[in-house]
Amino acid sequence: MERSEAYFFSAAFSCAFLVSCLLFSALNLQRAPYMDEAFHIPQAQAYCEGRFTQWDPMITTLPGLYLVSVGVVKPAAWLFGWSGSIICSTGMLRFINLLFSVGNFYLLYLLFSRIHQKKAVSGFQRIVSTLTLTIFPVLYFFTFLYYTDTGSTFFTLFAYLMCLYGNHKTSALLGFCGFMFRQTNIIWTVFCGGSVVADKLSEAWKVELLKRKEQKSLPPKGSFSELISIFRFLLEYVTSLKNITTLILLTWPYIGMVVVFFAFIFINGGIVVGDRSSHEACLHFPQIFYFFSFTLFFSFPYLMTPSKIISFLHSVKRHLLQYSILAIISLFLVWKFTYVHKYLLADNRHYPFYIWRKLYQRHELVKYVLVPVYIFAGWSFTDMLTSKNVFWKMVYFVCLLTATVPQKLLEFRYFILPYVMYKLHIPMPSLLKLLLELAFYLLINAVTFHFFLNKTFQWQNNEELQRFMW
Repeated sequence: MERSEAYFFSAAFSCAFLVSCLLFSALNLQRAPYMDEAFHIPQAQAYCEGRFTQWDPMITTLPGLYLVSVGVVKPAAWLFGWSGSIICSTGMLRFINLLFSVGNFYLLYLLFSRIHQKKAVSGFQRIVSTLTLTIFPVLYFFTFLYYTDTGSTFFTLFAYLMCLYGNHKTSALLGFCGFMFRQTNIIWTVFCGGSVVADKLSEAWKVELLKRKEQKSLPPKGSFSELISIFRFLLEYVTSLKNITTLILLTWPYIGMVVVFFAFIFINGGIVVGDRSSHEACLHFPQIFYFFSFTLFFSFPYLMTPSKIISFLHSVKRHLLQYSILAIISLFLVWKFTYVHKYLLADNRHYPFYIWRKLYQRHELVKYVLVPVYIFAGWSFTDMLTSKNVFWKMVYFVCLLTATVPQKLLEFRYFILPYVMYKLHIPMPSLLKLLLELAFYLLINAVTFHFFLNKTFQWQNNEELQRFMW
């Protein structure tokens, strides 16, 4: 890190932490546990008191958050001489997530530095990107509540960083920590192993292309014949015992984690612990359309530019038949596989409730009318990944589909990790676009925190104040 970059990093880190501390103080106006905190906080407090056999059946995730909280709070209480109600209080437990957020800032900077090493990318761009992704509104909001998202993101990012540096055993161990926060994080452990496999396949494919170039039998780039050639190459590669042995030796820590996951599924009788009635898996294909739209909204400075829109229209004009088929398939998926979870319709404290009511419930045809928007969002999304090799894209999209499609509930928190991984790997935008995105995130955060603090309301026959949140 150059001296000027170190100064910028220290300034951004210090400002982010200071503002977060001030926001933490302001948001603790909500003293009582709120929403899912009503389950998480009593469970953590039970662990604090040594009652490790007590478990709230309404909790659906493993106890990673509570174990880490006890591991941090108890030594701190001994060191600083705390006693009484301050130990494992609501405020103290929420502060754990603020510490995770600080860790996320540093991990994101290290990841941007590792992935974007080119001299064309300045240190200032990496720092602005880090700051922007740290305050990504959906993730940043839950920094101030006792939810699993911030810690889950921390361990997943840490695991991926170790993977990029070749420390695969450490990466798998950190992946296990992430799994203990949220079971679906096994997907990103698989992503770590898959990215290692993708690198090996890319190397072998480059050698194959050199051979074909010498033989003058290269398939046209982007053609159907190139796709067939890639699948033939994959088939030949994975049917070689030598290649499979090499891949197993490289990725055995991740394979071990997958074995642990399936053992857990077998013993537990499913992926969800506790209440399973509201967390049933299904083939909710429109979730991928919602994710593309979500990404288009939060990354509009470089996914929705005039040049992007013009390029998309040219692409449609050149490949009208393919887009027509894609539109028909998309319409069919929306028609047959749209699910509406009872929570989406019942809880008016969440923003998705209003999006669904104000947009999708206006008319039965709205969900079909939005298909062209979904197609543009998907095209713009994939267009930003053209610099990545085809095998990495295969791994990422398999993980993306696995992370989103089985979810019946439209919940923006489920999009956090796929979105962060995507943002880490797209080409570094210009400084102007980065600053525009940063300003956009600051504005959204200001609005959402204002709504949470000042736009309270009450339900009938319930005296408790209700607050708006993601």
